[in-house]
Amino acid sequence: MQTQKKQLGLWTSTSLVIGNMIGAGVFMMPATLASFGGISLVGWVCASIGAFLLSKVFANLSKLLPAADGGPYAYSQKGLGDFAGFLVAWCYLVSVWCTNAAITVSFISALSTFIPVLATNSVLAAFTGLATIWFLTWINSLGILTSGILQLITTILKIVPIVLIGIVGLFYIHWNNFLPFNTSGTSNIAAITATTTLTFFAFLGIECATIPSGSVANSAATVAKATTLGTLIATVVYILSTVSIMGMIPAAQLKTSVTPFADAAILIWGQGAQYWVSAGVAIAAFGALNGYILIQGQLPAAIANDKLFPSIFARKNSKGVPAIGIVISSLFVSIFMAMNYTRGLVAQFQFLILLTTSTIIIPYVFCTASFIIMRFKNNFTNSLALIGAILLASLTFVFCIWIMLGLGQETVFWGFFLTLFSVPIYVFAVIKRDKKLTN
Repeated sequence: MQTQKKQLGLWTSTSLVIGNMIGAGVFMMPATLASFGGISLVGWVCASIGAFLLSKVFANLSKLLPAADGGPYAYSQKGLGDFAGFLVAWCYLVSVWCTNAAITVSFISALSTFIPVLATNSVLAAFTGLATIWFLTWINSLGILTSGILQLITTILKIVPIVLIGIVGLFYIHWNNFLPFNTSGTSNIAAITATTTLTFFAFLGIECATIPSGSVANSAATVAKATTLGTLIATVVYILSTVSIMGMIPAAQLKTSVTPFADAAILIWGQGAQYWVSAGVAIAAFGALNGYILIQGQLPAAIANDKLFPSIFARKNSKGVPAIGIVISSLFVSIFMAMNYTRGLVAQFQFLILLTTSTIIIPYVFCTASFIIMRFKNNFTNSLALIGAILLASLTFVFCIWIMLGLGQETVFWGFFLTLFSVPIYVFAVIKRDKKLTN
């Protein structure tokens, strides 16, 4: 009975999905989409459909491997072998690095409400971001983990402003702000592809409920429901808030804003409202960054424990924390953030979310392939179920390819380079592992 009480239930698992999907990055999304016009709402819908397809893939995978900890890593390794599992884990780790850089940018943009110079002085913004990253790296190396209460508070603080502005903002919409419908200067298809790629970043984290599957009560059913339910809730929140903000603030003003939710709050509740909205964003970003810095140490440690990553990442300090792994990861996070500081907050954020998407899309493709492989390995007695599985995998694969095409040449180059960089690491780890086994 005591063990059962410690297991995660449906709503706890759903909160993992919602909490990771609705991150600090969404607070910058309206400004990122403003240059495209009202057509960006079509991008939201397309991204939502793709996210729903992926949620069904992960829901099915959770039923096929109900107690597999590690989510995408475990699924890919089971269906496609060690190298595929390693490649997925590596890409996932790189996506965490990029996510942390993007969260840092969101944190700095929220702070700019209180310290305006951060919005105009990119060098100071970059140094402030670096200080934040390394402060939290130090905190995590001491073994100080974010408590459940703190996580709950930061989650509420980042969701409440979105929901309030999304609902109340509907009464302040000026529909002419959505016209002209396409202001990107490109075709409608190109604009929809670009906005779908950008908005899909907000859905990253679909798979979060699958990662601790071994600790979930009745995981085969619970994880599947949590993944689908969390995706649907996030979709409603995203589209509602984007419609309200884009309808309230003219595109010319919105696309240069580094605090779009705070600007919308001013229009609804007056000048003082920007401070509590920005404070909520800052706290949410700070809490999310702390949690993801913890993950960036644990994930490579888990791969290293499976002998598929250099053993240095598995070493723990006196506090039981893989501190070396955290420090190495923070170095990459710092590089990703600092190398683009001349772009400005909005442009920098846009590059980082595209880079994050380019690295996470590979695990999604591999998991989709693993899903159909594992389905075929099972003996089907229901032909309709087989047809449904093939259709789901095909549509999901096409969506992932579409996202990859929409990432752009620069982002694809960086994503390919970071993926290729993993090959010698894998070869070195396997040679070292096999040598130990031989001895």
